[in-house]
Amino acid sequence: MTGRLPIVVALLVLAGPALAEHPAECRVAEHQVENIFPLPRVTAAIAAKRLDILVMGAGSSLLSGASGAHEAYPARLQHALAAQLPGVTVNVAPDVKPKRTAAEMVNALPAALASVKPQLVVWQTGTADAIRAIDPDQFSQALDRGINIARAAGADVVFINPQYSPRTESMIALGTYAEDMRWVAVQQEVPLFDRFRVMKLWSELATFDLYSATKKLDTAERVHDCIGRLLADLIIEAHRPAAPNAVGGR
Repeated sequence: MTGRLPIVVALLVLAGPALAEHPAECRVAEHQVENIFPLPRVTAAIAAKRLDILVMGAGSSLLSGASGAHEAYPARLQHALAAQLPGVTVNVAPDVKPKRTAAEMVNALPAALASVKPQLVVWQTGTADAIRAIDPDQFSQALDRGINIARAAGADVVFINPQYSPRTESMIALGTYAEDMRWVAVQQEVPLFDRFRVMKLWSELATFDLYSATKKLDTAERVHDCIGRLLADLIIEAHRPAAPNAVGGR
């Protein structure tokens, strides 16, 4: 035990500052962010000291106001990754348009991939499909097509499922589409950032007021900041090699 203690302590010291930098409201949901699949193209890009990311998103990837582009989660993701990857040039290019379904994003994906040439596609979708009641099988098929197109272009994929809203929970079947995304993610070995579950936890614990019909802009900015930080953690964890066997004593 004593022989392994310095190794364990060293790993905890290395991991500690990254967690300490997150505001408490972000750390509340850290245990909801987990990943069991690697991102090999991201790993290679980080080794080459340049990581380009394409965010394919819809309305919930946006924020209003003069500073909206700088405070929305794509920009916060870039900031968080740059802080955790010193010496690596990180560029996050958002392709974000309101009300797009997964199939519409797939149609736009080849041109976006050709323009950005990313090693990672962060794909946020599901809300517009739920609102339009798109057939879940068609939704899943669109996800499969998008993954195949991205991988053929040399990019890994990370899913972001719909955002949770207590005001619309009983009116829109977001949970159905969130679970469809989870199933496709497992089948295709794609990391999933479970925004739906993260935000539901924040709502249940009153970390953020997500019920108000007119949420304050600063609340939305804090939510996006936390999403950007936690998403960065998922990406960093996915590219790291497994811990040495010595830590586990095997």
